[in-house]
Amino acid sequence: MKTMLLLSVFALAGVAHAEAHKAKAAGTIEAKSGSKLAGTVSFTIDKSKVTVKIDVSGASPGDHAVHLHEKGDCSDLEGKNAGGHWNPTTTMHGKWGAKPFHLGDIGNLVVGADGKGTLSLTTDQWTVGGGGNNDVVGHALIVHASIDDFKTQPTGNAGGRIGCAVIASSP
Repeated sequence: MKTMLLLSVFALAGVAHAEAHKAKAAGTIEAKSGSKLAGTVSFTIDKSKVTVKIDVSGASPGDHAVHLHEKGDCSDLEGKNAGGHWNPTTTMHGKWGAKPFHLGDIGNLVVGADGKGTLSLTTDQWTVGGGGNNDVVGHALIVHASIDDFKTQPTGNAGGRIGCAVIASSP
């Protein structure tokens, strides 16, 4: 009986561990600042790595900076309620993977002549759920009007906010 009970406890712990690795978050990108942009953002976990996938349509062709911002609030017309870049490590702004950069720096989304673009990034520096200082849930994803130059502080000279999504846990 004790063996069966212990096996059941370990089985439940294994299920909880597996579920933690399947955590997801997502958001719907809403148009801001008079743009026609629409899209989605999703975060998935595979073992200890988080992948963000961003899909947009209705954007102007060219490169658009994408950042995670402090607050999960897209309620105003220009996306300014999302606050500044999410930077829990208080690191300088830059290009992801080339120091210095902070956790809110994602990169540039390339939009084609058809107004569509996709960007993916995989990292072990974020988590999804759990509330740690590197947890993406509760923040906002912002698509900017211009390219990120990866050097101008603190924003990369990325221009206005043309899209905003609140990142929330998803089933």
